[in-house]
Amino acid sequence: MDASWQFSNAQSGPAADALLVYDAGDTVTDLDDKPWNAVGRGLLADAPGIHTTALNALPSIWSRAHPRRGGTLAPDRVGVHSAASSTWEVCVGPAEPVSIRVPVGEESYRWTSRQSHRRVLLIVHNVTSAGRLLDVLPLFYNDFRVQLLVTSTGSSAFQAGVGELFAELELPVLPWTQALSTPVDLAISASFGGELPRIQGKLSVLPHGVGYTKKLAEPGTGNREPTFGLSPEWLLVDGKPFVDGLVLSHPEQVARLRRVCPEAFEAAVVAGDPCFDRMLAAHTYRDRFRRALGVRRGQRLVVLNSTWNPEGLFGSGDRDMLPGLLPRLAAELPADDYRLAAVLHPNIWYGHGPGQVRAWLDDACRAGLALIDPVRGWRQAVLAADAVVGDFGAVSYYAAALDVPVLMAADGRGRLDPETPLASFVRHAPRLDPHGSLRDQVERLLAGEHGWPDAANGVTSVPGASAKLLRRHFYRLMSLPEPAAPALLEPLPLPTYDPPRRTAPLRVRTRVYGVDVWIERSAVSPYGAPGDTHVAVHEDTRDPAALEVADLIMREGTPDDPRLGGWRGWSTDVVRCYPQCGMAAFVTGPHTCTVRTRNGALFRLSADTGMDADTGADLDPVAYASSLYAWLSSGGRVPPAGVRLRVHAAGGVHPVCVVPVTPLPRSATGEL
Repeated sequence: MDASWQFSNAQSGPAADALLVYDAGDTVTDLDDKPWNAVGRGLLADAPGIHTTALNALPSIWSRAHPRRGGTLAPDRVGVHSAASSTWEVCVGPAEPVSIRVPVGEESYRWTSRQSHRRVLLIVHNVTSAGRLLDVLPLFYNDFRVQLLVTSTGSSAFQAGVGELFAELELPVLPWTQALSTPVDLAISASFGGELPRIQGKLSVLPHGVGYTKKLAEPGTGNREPTFGLSPEWLLVDGKPFVDGLVLSHPEQVARLRRVCPEAFEAAVVAGDPCFDRMLAAHTYRDRFRRALGVRRGQRLVVLNSTWNPEGLFGSGDRDMLPGLLPRLAAELPADDYRLAAVLHPNIWYGHGPGQVRAWLDDACRAGLALIDPVRGWRQAVLAADAVVGDFGAVSYYAAALDVPVLMAADGRGRLDPETPLASFVRHAPRLDPHGSLRDQVERLLAGEHGWPDAANGVTSVPGASAKLLRRHFYRLMSLPEPAAPALLEPLPLPTYDPPRRTAPLRVRTRVYGVDVWIERSAVSPYGAPGDTHVAVHEDTRDPAALEVADLIMREGTPDDPRLGGWRGWSTDVVRCYPQCGMAAFVTGPHTCTVRTRNGALFRLSADTGMDADTGADLDPVAYASSLYAWLSSGGRVPPAGVRLRVHAAGGVHPVCVVPVTPLPRSATGEL
């Protein structure tokens, strides 16, 4: 290759190229024929004797390469010169995103319908940091003076999910090179990295966790690991701060900043925590969030939480606890007593890929684990939780601040700044013993004194005030009067209904006394546990052999689903295909199911939910079917008028009405 050039201003590649060319004794300039440097326009590297020829050829290549100039290519690195033929051959490298022209860009004034007084640029590094930007976005709603823009630095290793998030936002997206060259009145970032000092406008940086707590080396600083976002390495360029506003949630952070980086002290603004404020505002809807996750009366929701890093609960660090923990949770925590959910850091979710995460956790999900949306649903899950099994990430601390008991499974081994409230919490929180009984540990946690009174105070010093304080800060930086309307954050949305769908086989232990049936369902029956046992298997189990030995086979659906032949046709097929099966149960709703016994008896089961949500029946309808199975197996008979069973599970009594679908012959009232 005789010559190579790059039109892009991105400097990650040219620096290495320039060094190699200099070492070889060749020529390196920018596209204006000036000595190349890190802030110049592009790069031209060529062999001795052809530099002038290469420079003169660039305009024609430029016009061919950029669509807005009539070309068809958009390369950021091109070029081969053939000395023998004196012709140029264009080689296309990674494409540079095309700059937008509306509402900013070349001659944008010709195309915009409204001329905005101020431009606000949201800077996204990855999905994690974008979550905090989504929190503050409503502070600019209904202000016709403000044009919102969004860009991505491309500097984070975690780029997956950013494009989908931008598509959902439906805001104008500036390529990073255009964002650096476009004057804005305010730029807001929730992370560091990239070329933030080159932003042409006021810059405000928010934390994307519980303040600034973790140690992370800034690239090029060697082995030293300062506190991310709260140290000279992250805040200063040439000894001077490049941020105009450093948003902090607590005076404790201001004191640390003044001690470790006094140069940036003047930029500090205590403006609370909008993420936590949204959770506080939604606390009144806790029961709705629980119902959305399919948590029933008497059930305890246990949320597994992991930050990213090998040292996290999900990580494969020294202990690699999770692969052994998940099957034990399914085995030890009864299905009707506990609901399990997992909140994983977006860098886990998008770093490894949602499909890979689901593949790793497939068995756990088939046993009833819910995977929570790491951007839009994690706060609702924490609010709904009865307990969190977590690690040194921010979610565990948010949970403690909301008075949810936390069992610490991974402490991070020095990942945290030891002076932070989060580090103090991690040091003192009760520890999970991976070798002990998980059920005993969870129940002790739920029954014990788990309060952490300083947690809420450590999250924010101004609870509920972040919207007002942040909007005041942003508009001050823009030199723009605030709108007259109050500053408000978006309420947390109600998640879609996501009940557990257990397709892994369940061992069902029962004891019958009269019309009272005690039931406990889990993946494994404890050794020596009292009671009779039968096996209940979902028709969609991954192991077809499990259906061959199932005592009860179930599925859910609409009663008239033509694919199944309706519930009658489906249940007939089941008892015909599986001779061992004594009962087929078809779940028709949250509190109802229909069953067919082996001898053809049909029953409709409906929970007596009553008028009081605290005392009415509220179990998985398949648990009612298993209770009926046990009752009939013990000699029970369903009279023509039906029977009312009392099912004991999840710490309560759940009345269920069993009614024959049609008048039954005497032989069909109680035999399986």
